[in-house]
Amino acid sequence: QVQLAESGGGLVQAGDSLRLSCAASGRTVSRYDMGWFRQAPGKEREFVAAMRKSSISTYVADSVQGRFTISRDNAKNTVYLQMNTLKPEDTAVYYCAAHLYIGPYLRDALRYDYWGQGTQVTVSS
Repeated sequence: QVQLAESGGGLVQAGDSLRLSCAASGRTVSRYDMGWFRQAPGKEREFVAAMRKSSISTYVADSVQGRFTISRDNAKNTVYLQMNTLKPEDTAVYYCAAHLYIGPYLRDALRYDYWGQGTQVTVSS
């Protein structure tokens, strides 16, 4: 099975950028459909972005459309979430997740099999 480890979170100001990394071990990340989710205090975990193993199709939530981009570097066995023009409402713990074949359930956190430990992103106004 694959193990996932997120990094790259931190405290930034509104308008800044961050790039989150999700490093995979145990299996090659190219085998998996990958997703990014986030969870703010007192809220449910919500979909942010996803990419199929083919890397041809990517999906982002409406709330981050035009600001966040998901990408994959198979040589580094890592998936990224580039976050630009950050807003205070983007503050959350960000998680990456993996599934061998997620099918139509890319946006459904409950369907993913593997999760990282999360990385905190805090955006001050």
